[in-house]
Amino acid sequence: MSKKILVLSASPRKGGNSDTLCDEFIRGAKEAENQPEKIFLRDKKIGYCTGCGVCNRTSSCVQKDDMAEIIEKMVEADVIVLATPVYFYTMDAQMKTLIDRTVPRYTEMKNKEFYYIVTAADTEVSNMEKTIEGFRGFTLDCLDGAVEKGIIYGVGAWEKGEILHTPAMAQAYELGRQAG
Repeated sequence: MSKKILVLSASPRKGGNSDTLCDEFIRGAKEAENQPEKIFLRDKKIGYCTGCGVCNRTSSCVQKDDMAEIIEKMVEADVIVLATPVYFYTMDAQMKTLIDRTVPRYTEMKNKEFYYIVTAADTEVSNMEKTIEGFRGFTLDCLDGAVEKGIIYGVGAWEKGEILHTPAMAQAYELGRQAG
């Protein structure tokens, strides 16, 4: 059965290393006859959560930006891929802002499969665990029935394009194929 796969790319650079891995994941997912869609957060208007609390009563954010559309796609997806470059040992601001803004409807994001893509200049996978723990805090600790299906560590990639010559490319493709 074909699955709806939502890839959330938080790379600030089109064709950046984490974004390139997203595209490779999508290539594998398409080959497996799934329905992948990528949202490039850089192209979306997503304001910071203001902590006003209105969404706790209304399940809707008072901000009128692109987040309502993204949340709807997250609710509808079977599989969600969270992809970010690692900055100072954690996810970038674009991804953290997206996660914070899911509050109005995060309880509707049930029984999702999650994949994580993280890239960094650092060559030690262990140094990216803080980022993965941040993802797990959102997915596994806050979302009912969430299942972690795979992690792609794009290590040793600083300059744009360096990821192309790493094992992470094949891993992203294979996990994309398996996502169905």
